Amino acid sequence: GSDDLLKKMKRRYLTQLYSNRIAKIKDVMPNAAIGVDVIVGFPGETEERFLETYSYLNSLPISYLHVFTYSERDNTEAVEMEGAVPIAERKKRNKMLRILSEKKKHEFYESQLGKTFPVLWEHENKEGMMYGFTENYVRVQKPYDVHSVNEIEWVELKKIESDGTVSVSPSFAAFLAGIN
Repeated sequence: GSDDLLKKMKRRYLTQLYSNRIAKIKDVMPNAAIGVDVIVGFPGETEERFLETYSYLNSLPISYLHVFTYSERDNTEAVEMEGAVPIAERKKRNKMLRILSEKKKHEFYESQLGKTFPVLWEHENKEGMMYGFTENYVRVQKPYDVHSVNEIEWVELKKIESDGTVSVSPSFAAFLAGIN
């Protein structure tokens, strides 16, 4: 999220291009889940640059983050760079971005409630519940039904549960719409 750091990392893009790509995806696929990989603690990541990254990511219509903490690697240019970020600070920043990711994911899930999607149900039975993902990566749950295992079912997204999954109800109307 910092153009200065992206240049230091020799990335072939800057924030404006990245923002434009995300806007294009959301224009073409409004319900798309967009996950973003982020590295924290790269040499030269000052508090100001980190906060710039945090604010940038917070402003984007993304769905979740994969947060990676920079670690030194022998025989790389980065290991010789000035401005090493202390390990404790890297961990703090990682935690801040993971919390932001949970917030983004919750916001995305809320935006999907009331919509219908096909779900491929997994086989695992966890305390009487089964789980799956919608085509746009919303993790959903319903009471376990052996006949639903490895089957695709149209469902309506109803409620975000305390474990972060979304409960569903069958949607016959959505099923009919999906086959037309």
